[in-house]
Amino acid sequence: MAFRDNNLSKMSSDQLDALKDDELADLMDQTLMLNEVLSKENDVFDKFLKRLDPKDFQSKAFHLTSSQGEERNIKKKGKGKSGSIAERQLKLTAEQKCDVASREVDELREEIERKKEDWEKVLDGHRAVSEEAGRRMDEFKKLQYEFERDVVRGAVNTRTGKMEGEKVVRFFKEQIATRASLVEKLRLKNNALRVRRRKLISQLKQKEEAGDVRNEVDFQQLKIENKQLVDKFDAKNQELLQLKLKSGNTTQVLNGYKKKLQSLTKESQQLESDIQSRVDILTKIEAETRIVQKERDKAEKLNKHLRQKIEDYRVPEVIDYVKERAKVHELEKEAKMWNRKQEIAELTLASQRQLWMKKKRESQALVPWSTLQTS
Repeated sequence: MAFRDNNLSKMSSDQLDALKDDELADLMDQTLMLNEVLSKENDVFDKFLKRLDPKDFQSKAFHLTSSQGEERNIKKKGKGKSGSIAERQLKLTAEQKCDVASREVDELREEIERKKEDWEKVLDGHRAVSEEAGRRMDEFKKLQYEFERDVVRGAVNTRTGKMEGEKVVRFFKEQIATRASLVEKLRLKNNALRVRRRKLISQLKQKEEAGDVRNEVDFQQLKIENKQLVDKFDAKNQELLQLKLKSGNTTQVLNGYKKKLQSLTKESQQLESDIQSRVDILTKIEAETRIVQKERDKAEKLNKHLRQKIEDYRVPEVIDYVKERAKVHELEKEAKMWNRKQEIAELTLASQRQLWMKKKRESQALVPWSTLQTS
């Protein structure tokens, strides 16, 4: 946030009286924030001066003296700007502030690293004490178990019910011998570690004499680089974990879509077989319909011919009339029967056509969807 130049210290009472309440409140908030920033800068500069060596302070003070000399030259040119010059003498330049801030940051980092090393040493000591306590606790439990097994229960005479002193003495002698052997092993290990320590010290001295030794700054730099690489490694591991989770979710979704595609493919195949069977049935019905149509045409021709004969008929004998009437009746019954067959065939044809059109529309709707899923 940028602060306005017209703070409270640079405004007269008339200018302050001319401001409104909300402007005064805004100006007060900005001034308070500016004071807080300056207070923090003063704290940082105070810490910097406390840690600074007097010789370094004299060597670093030339910036201020040079800036003050320039301001004196400016005073000679114009006395009207004396107030602003005096104010600038009390402030650090941006470069000086950055120098102080960078030094403070470096100092804080070094202090943090020192604290980390100290606390790591303390933690290592506590870990060693804890491990030693755990080892001793395990040894004590083992010794207690062996004492109960060999002395409390094993040294008791089954006949008299009293504890045999020889077994107790033998148990303690065995334990003393075990401790003595352990002490000897630890002594040998300690001697080996001392020899190794002397070798390392001699190697370090040889490297120091040869000039091939790293100073503390190099070790700190290596620690910082190691920490950065560890952070990068952790970030890559987290990224890899996220990618594995995404891959697992994608695989689950893909398997779901594959199962759905398989079910739809089976349903499509079933519908295609149904459509083919319906088409076969429709073909048979159409063939039967053509046959019935032909028979109907023949019957109509015959009926027409008979009607024509009836119209051209001259009154025959009664017996002939009865015979002919019976024939006509039989032919009418046969014609009705064929008409009924034709109506049934037409109804069956219409229903099968409707069913075939429905299956055709369903298959046309399924084919683009299955093509889209496959792509």
